[in-house]
Amino acid sequence: MNKPVVAIVGRPNVGKSTLFNALAGSKIAIVQDTPGVTRDRIYADVNWLNYSFTLVDTGGIEPDSSDIILAQMREQAQIAIDTADVIVFMTDVRQGLVDDDAKVADLLRRSKKPVVLVVNKVDSYQKFQMDTYEFYKLGIGDPVAISSANMQGLGDMLDEIVRYFPAPDENGEEEEIPKVAVIGRPNVGKSSLINKILGEDRLIVSEIAGTTRDAVDTRISYEGREYLFIDTAGLRRKGKIQEEIEKYSVIRTVTAVERADIAVLMIDAVMGVTEQDAKIAGIAHEKGKGIIIAVNKWDAIEKDDKTIYRQTEKIRQVLSFIPYAQLVFVSAKTGLRIGRLFETLDAVIENHSLRVATGVLNEILSEAVAMQQPPSDRGRRLKIYYMTQVGVKPPTFVIFVNDKELMHFSYQRYLENKLREAFGFGGTPLKFIIRERKGKE
Repeated sequence: MNKPVVAIVGRPNVGKSTLFNALAGSKIAIVQDTPGVTRDRIYADVNWLNYSFTLVDTGGIEPDSSDIILAQMREQAQIAIDTADVIVFMTDVRQGLVDDDAKVADLLRRSKKPVVLVVNKVDSYQKFQMDTYEFYKLGIGDPVAISSANMQGLGDMLDEIVRYFPAPDENGEEEEIPKVAVIGRPNVGKSSLINKILGEDRLIVSEIAGTTRDAVDTRISYEGREYLFIDTAGLRRKGKIQEEIEKYSVIRTVTAVERADIAVLMIDAVMGVTEQDAKIAGIAHEKGKGIIIAVNKWDAIEKDDKTIYRQTEKIRQVLSFIPYAQLVFVSAKTGLRIGRLFETLDAVIENHSLRVATGVLNEILSEAVAMQQPPSDRGRRLKIYYMTQVGVKPPTFVIFVNDKELMHFSYQRYLENKLREAFGFGGTPLKFIIRERKGKE
């Protein structure tokens, strides 16, 4: 089941970032008593009871402000609203009901999304009870009184939020069609690539409206195999500040990657790989998705016999945390190596779902341990009993040991490399869970 997205919106300085930090469990958002501090959406995965969702913090909405930064924050919040499954509308009991609250409420009503109205800074319900009732005037539902700073009322609020989610046991049977998210910085050619794919004679195409989001997914049949492409190319907006434009893509990238099996990260060959590319790749890596790096505009590069090696080396250097990612040099403009991209896609889809029998896994493990002894600390050596695969997408392995504190990162990486040597796993991350088995020596 796709993880729902919950966006916290409201006027500046009502306590959105404080609530975000309380639910995320760490101080991810900057909290300061100055309107306009949270200029960028920030996201975190949150669990409540049997539910899991992606929480998004936004900059404050000032509906009538002409200030350029506040206008950008307003647009940012609008993107979060468009993408969210449930919206938490936060108000401030101490400031009371103001005109801007009514304007934000009108904006949220037009979104036709479920809205949970939250009245913050209610440190004492007895003291602020009558002030809380005032927010019924917004006509957007029953207000839930909380104090995000004091962690009061959050359970009631979360209960109200998850009421709009599908029940955990109502997953339904999703179609077993590979889902591919095309991600990357603005203007690297994401929409051009999909348009080129759609223009191919061998493709059968139908558009499918996203179930809970405003994005339009595209179903593609390429040489007898079907794929669902999730396009994040609609993120571009007019504006002069490139740095700000790039930041707007984060939440849609997160939600697109969350829904996908494989992420195709597009890089501009002319501009080269950037730190922003690394941040976007990091999202796919953290979510355990298969990754293909598509280097676009390859036709626009002057080449010699070493050009591709130099480009590959630079990309591998900047994206060193995803050495497993598969690399394809393409041109969305000319269609160069589009066929190769689909071949790579098929291979990564297969690797992302690959299962290995426990007996075969432990043969590889025994050989690896014989070739390089496990690490020791203060005279106590790591003992590895056995390994088994417990999941796919990504392939997930449990390794049973005598003391998981002795499992050094470098030795885990060594075991991962041995698995990759034996089974490939190109394009997919591998996840390891280290568990202790006491008393077995």
